Amino acid sequence: MNNTFRTLPPPRTSPLRGGPTLRWGIAAPGGIAADFVHALHTHTDQRVVAVGSRSAERAEQFARRHGIARNHGSYTQLFEDPGVQIVYVAAPHSEHRTIALAAVAAGKHVLIEKPIALSAAEAGDIRDAARAAGVFAMEAMFTRFLPQTDVMVQLRDDGVLGDVGLLTADLGFAAEPGGRIHDPALGGGALLDLGVYPVWLSHLWLGAPASVTAVGSLSATGVDEQSALVLQHDSGALAELSTGIRVRSAGRASISGSRGRVDVDPWFIFAGGLEWAPVDPESSVLRFTDESGLLLREGMAWQTAAVAQHVADGLLESPLHPLQTSIDVLTTIDEARRQLHGDDAARHIS
Repeated sequence: MNNTFRTLPPPRTSPLRGGPTLRWGIAAPGGIAADFVHALHTHTDQRVVAVGSRSAERAEQFARRHGIARNHGSYTQLFEDPGVQIVYVAAPHSEHRTIALAAVAAGKHVLIEKPIALSAAEAGDIRDAARAAGVFAMEAMFTRFLPQTDVMVQLRDDGVLGDVGLLTADLGFAAEPGGRIHDPALGGGALLDLGVYPVWLSHLWLGAPASVTAVGSLSATGVDEQSALVLQHDSGALAELSTGIRVRSAGRASISGSRGRVDVDPWFIFAGGLEWAPVDPESSVLRFTDESGLLLREGMAWQTAAVAQHVADGLLESPLHPLQTSIDVLTTIDEARRQLHGDDAARHIS
């Protein structure tokens, strides 16, 4: 493909129906778990068959509300359920490593909500345990599996943009005081909760950076409230990223190269569309629009269909979003958080 093509490539996403299926268990029945179950049951052939919680009452209420057959008053009981093939870990970030390792030890595949863990070291522990146990493990970076992301990846792989020199992305919202996102003990802060998306997008296009520079502010509770990151690469490319829980940002993403630019619709983390704007003034701006009608977190449906296909293919991790990518993204975030909480100097990390 070159910069004079007339149409954008179609997405190669896994079909939402008609493919392999898995029997899912939910660990921690919170808000994102509810959205996950809705996406699966409404838009795919995947089925959630059990839910586990430290509270038997919460598990029973969640199961009744979402039409789930079995509920368990502990994670251990969920992991021992022979009908569960894969566990979706939907607990706060601070619990991801502990719950994932326990599920893996019980022989279950795992899909772990983003960020996969609190740090790159914790993510490495999950990877090593899953490989040793021979089970599938993946971070639930659902944006990677959206149709517009696959169109974007095809443009990247075909070299349509030429030499990519700049990536910009932002994601932020105004969080109410209190709650998990303001609690350091629960992995609170903007970088882990929201910043993981812009950082992941930068890694998708440019790989791991050579250095990270982060500036920002901390909240009254000590979590990162707002930050701007500049990621420098050996190629000379820059990524300018911002995230926060102080104000709602535009949620835009743009990738600029020597032959053109890709602009992703806001908020770029959800199913939507993108535009390809070539430098050549004689070439037309081309647009891809997702016409599935899936809104917001309903886009998690594509992720689960892909995971089911990966497991059916005998894979232990996703070739689209491998565990090393999750580790590399957290390496970048680890450094940004280090600077925000102390030394402000950029440090070479590759």
